[in-house]
Amino acid sequence: MSHHPSQSRPYLSIIIPAYNDADALEGFLPEVFAFTQTLRAPVTDSSSTQQNSETTIATCEIIIVDDGSRDHSVDVVTDLMTTRPSNTELEIIRLSRNFGKEPALSAGLAAARGDMVAMIDADGQHPLPILAQMLAMIEQSDIDMVAGIQANRPHESRLAKTLKSSFYHFIQDSQRYEIRPNAGDFRVMNRKVLNALRSLPERQRFMKGLYAWVGFNTVYLPFTAANRDTGESKFNYGSLFELALVGITSFSQRPLRLISRMGFVVSALA
Repeated sequence: MSHHPSQSRPYLSIIIPAYNDADALEGFLPEVFAFTQTLRAPVTDSSSTQQNSETTIATCEIIIVDDGSRDHSVDVVTDLMTTRPSNTELEIIRLSRNFGKEPALSAGLAAARGDMVAMIDADGQHPLPILAQMLAMIEQSDIDMVAGIQANRPHESRLAKTLKSSFYHFIQDSQRYEIRPNAGDFRVMNRKVLNALRSLPERQRFMKGLYAWVGFNTVYLPFTAANRDTGESKFNYGSLFELALVGITSFSQRPLRLISRMGFVVSALA
């Protein structure tokens, strides 16, 4: 279900994965509309690759990836479609069932057409002023990607913090990549990064690892998450463990290295 007033490439694609987020979308999507309505993009001189100081109203697209929601999320987006600004396209991608956030993000990346691509959560905890700051940082320098790092997580228990810290310590590989703790999916990337992510053949996708794997010049921007007005986090210990398992088995080489070393030791002892 989509509405495409123009087939030209938009300046910005905003990907919003959603799972049972009808109430959150009802309040947050109008805020995103207000953000895109006033967003301005630099004008590129057609005779060169340099951008001048002039700006124009940016064309944007918002891609809602409905990850098999069982509530009325699609109805909420459909009702709000008529209130979108004239410079903003709105598309809904409906997955056949709940696949999880990583496949939902991948579906959004596959559909994105913008020169810049941003990913934000549907619960409204990713501040839109920080998103504007990310875009400005990429426009004014040779930065390819800006990722948000949550400065503090007071809602997390000590156990959750310890488990996450242990996971990031285990999966890190300083010779190949660096995965920053607390750097999530809230980020903005240019077209080069998007094309690199699309070209990766992985079927089991650990996005935080893939962001680091493709390289490119990445800057990390601390932010404080806004309070959640509605709903609750979809990530419990079970889902976090499953995500960590995907990351370790499909992305990290450490399990294979450990098994090889154990096999060598057993062979030597035998």
